[in-house]
Order: sequence, then C-alpha cells, then structure tokens
Amino acid sequence: MINKLLFFAAIIFTFQFTVSAQNGTVKPLTIGEIRIIKSEILKEERTLNIYLPQNFDKTKSYPIIYLLDGSMNEDFIHVTGLVQFFNQMYAMPETIVVGIANVDRKRDFTFHTDLKDLQKDYPTTGHSDKFISFLEKELKPYIESQFKTDRTYIFGQSLGGLLATEILLKKPEMFNNYFIISPSLWWDDESLLKQAPQLLAKIKDTQKFVYISVGKGEHKVMVKDAEDFFTVLQNSNKKNWKVEYKMMESDNHATILHRSLYEGLVRLFPYQEPK
Repeated sequence: MINKLLFFAAIIFTFQFTVSAQNGTVKPLTIGEIRIIKSEILKEERTLNIYLPQNFDKTKSYPIIYLLDGSMNEDFIHVTGLVQFFNQMYAMPETIVVGIANVDRKRDFTFHTDLKDLQKDYPTTGHSDKFISFLEKELKPYIESQFKTDRTYIFGQSLGGLLATEILLKKPEMFNNYFIISPSLWWDDESLLKQAPQLLAKIKDTQKFVYISVGKGEHKVMVKDAEDFFTVLQNSNKKNWKVEYKMMESDNHATILHRSLYEGLVRLFPYQEPK
C-alpha cells in the first residue's frame, strides 16, 4: 500500500513539475554575439564569438582580448567567465573578448618548415603569415569599426602560443599585451626561438606586458624553450616591457590554460580590498 502511495505521489509531483516548467518563462541567456566575417586573405568565412560586458555601452571604449582557439567548444566560455570574474572581483576593467573560432589551427598557427616529418604530420601547415595578415588587415580593423577600443590583448596556448610569439617578434605593434601559454617553440627545430635575439633588437621599446607560462608536467623541451624565451626577453633590454614568467607546478599541457591565465591577469590586476 505504501509503495502504491509513493508511486502515485511521484506521478503527481512529476505532473506538477512538468506543468510548472511549461508555465514558466524561458528566454535565451545571452552573453554576447556570434558574427561571421568574410576574409579575402584566407578565402573563407570566419566565425567570431564575441563576449560583451553586462553593462555594455557602445559609446564607451573597451579593452579587447583576441582569443585564439576561441570556438564555443574550445576556450571561449571558460575564458570569458574568467574575464567577468576579474572585472567583478579584481581591478580589471570591463573587457570585450573576441574568440576566433578555428578552421584549421595547424595551418593558421604555424610558419613554413622544410622538415619532412613535420610536413608529414601537419600536411596543411605553414600559413601563419596569411593568418597574421588576416588579424592585422581584416579582423582588427573590423572590430575597431564596430566597437570603441582601448588596449589590446592576445591569448594563445600551444600552437596558439607559437603564433602569439611570432606576432610579438615580427609584428609587436599589433597588441599591447601578450599572454603566451606553453608555446610550441619546438616547431621547425626551434627556429623562431633561435631568431628571437636578432628580431628583438629591431623592435622599438614601447610599453608592453608579456606573460609566459608553462606547466611543470609538460614535455621537457617545451619547458626548456619557454624558460629560454623568457631569458631572451629579459636580456633584450626593453625597459618599457614588463615581462613575467610562471612555472605552473601542478599543471600539464592539457590543464594549464585556465589557471595560467588567472595567474597572468593577477599580475596586471592585483586584488585590492574593498574600501
């Protein structure tokens, strides 16, 4: 008898819950916009996932984060949550995030190599020059035509970190702040790392923030290359560059990005007790 009563009670509860849900108000949870732009340089359409601050005002200027690997199923959601948290709890101003969804990251984030094993493993490789040109001549001008912009950031991990490093060394004026996480500087037998001192010598000493990190649990070559790149930057005598390095003691290549970005943002926006 008790079991029958419980069974009928469950049916009644389920029915009431279903009716309540059906009678409730449902509306989309919106944190920004998805835009599609046509790139003449890349000869394809590219998807932009754009996070807008809760109090977005089109008349105001905002810092812009350009997020590599910015697809919805990659790093866009958790990075925008981190940005919102830093705006809420730290001194970070309201910031727009432009997540650049991937089409072929191995093609877009790597420069040409003559190494046959890499050409075999990465058959579409070697077109970072076109992707950088897309960022410089199409994407950034488009975003700046749509939003009033302030300081700019680029966030990149792994091959994205390799691309961010290439931009820093070859087109440093493109961004004010560089977050380079676990960069794949092993690419092409470390050729970019080997060229870094000569490339840095040609760069003007304008204000920049460069944050590099790597996980202790990553491949020893990746750890060594990140440390060596930090040393090269330190020795470049750029007095207006603030260069930070963080070894993430408990992280590997798969886990590093979120905690590492947190540590980098803390260096720019340290916590201050509310007055």
